[in-house]
Amino acid sequence: MIFALIFLVCLVLGVPIFVTLGVPSLVELVSSPIPLASLAHSLFDGVDKFPLLAIPNFVLAGAIMSRAGITRDIIDVMRAIVGQAYGGLAIVTILSCMFFAAISGSGPGTVAAIGSLLIPAMKEDGYPKDFGAAVASSGGTLGILLPPSNPMIVYGVLASVSIGDLFLAGLLPGILMGSLLIGTTYLLSRRNGYKGTPRPFERAAFIRSIYNAKFSLATPFVVLGGIYAGIFTPVEASIVAVVYALLVGIVIKRTIGLRRIWDSLGEASTICGGLIVIMGTAIFFGEFLALNMIPQRIAASLQAITTDPVMMLLIISAILIVLGTFMETLSTVIILTPILLPLVRQLGIDPIHFGIILVVTSEIGFLTPPLGVNLFVACGISGLTVEEVSRRVLPFIATIILGLLILIFYPQISLFLISF
Repeated sequence: MIFALIFLVCLVLGVPIFVTLGVPSLVELVSSPIPLASLAHSLFDGVDKFPLLAIPNFVLAGAIMSRAGITRDIIDVMRAIVGQAYGGLAIVTILSCMFFAAISGSGPGTVAAIGSLLIPAMKEDGYPKDFGAAVASSGGTLGILLPPSNPMIVYGVLASVSIGDLFLAGLLPGILMGSLLIGTTYLLSRRNGYKGTPRPFERAAFIRSIYNAKFSLATPFVVLGGIYAGIFTPVEASIVAVVYALLVGIVIKRTIGLRRIWDSLGEASTICGGLIVIMGTAIFFGEFLALNMIPQRIAASLQAITTDPVMMLLIISAILIVLGTFMETLSTVIILTPILLPLVRQLGIDPIHFGIILVVTSEIGFLTPPLGVNLFVACGISGLTVEEVSRRVLPFIATIILGLLILIFYPQISLFLISF
């Protein structure tokens, strides 16, 4: 009882997540016969996970590629393909986010990299600024669904499932979600007459853009292709991504120097430093959840409502969407995986499929205030308030919820590629 009360108080007060996880567990430890040395062991075990090495490397690779001009190369190719359609530049934003997501593994990082270039470009092309910010923040949600995904790596560690399989399982749902967002963007643009400056398709310009961006476009194929072909593990792939990014930026494009590399290292350290502390306390927290049989109690409560796997996923998804409005994505994954995973396993739900559902519900959290990290990044770029962008992002939230329902009712979409 004290364990749950302290945990809820910490959540309501908004204290740092490692404190929220650690303090109730520590109080429980002190009042139990378990030796305090177990705390040190748990903190060490929480970060002594080899797959976690992939996260800082993927973040670093994305930061280097953004500063090396690879993002602009991707945008030029996408613009040559669809720039002339209704909402052409907005569709370019979604497509560019999909492509950059296959490099960075971060939602806010994708918004920052793509939005900083395309939100001002959309404004210059006649698109309302709030619409441009909504499109960029929505497209950025694909950063955690398409592989490589940082939340998937954390989930894979906590759930003891293959990270390579999670990456492969996220591919088709990511394409589905990207296609739905493109469709929504097109319909909204056509209804409101957003076309920007008409640009007829030019084959020569298209071929030239592909040629100029050939090394940039090859990046996800080098990284993900190596994983799926069994050439290297996800951790090795993350190192390859960093080396390839440096090779393209320094040797081929010659657009990045020591100062930009240093800035990239600083960005990766800032993003990933907190994760190390959180993962240690997360393992500690999970042990005390098991000690208090909290997962079993929650499972019994939910199973009293229904034992149908689809209905259970719908209930869990609704809970996750609500929690996502005030909990950061990695925090949601870290806290809820040890609580919910025993339940979904008991109902016969594939843990890989559940991981995809968990990530998709986290996408919605990127767009919903008061936390809505993607919204704040897009607002910082566009100079608008959260209220102005939140209104415009509602159709995209509805679209992601539609995609979530499709994935819940058709789990084959998530599991198709890993079945071979």
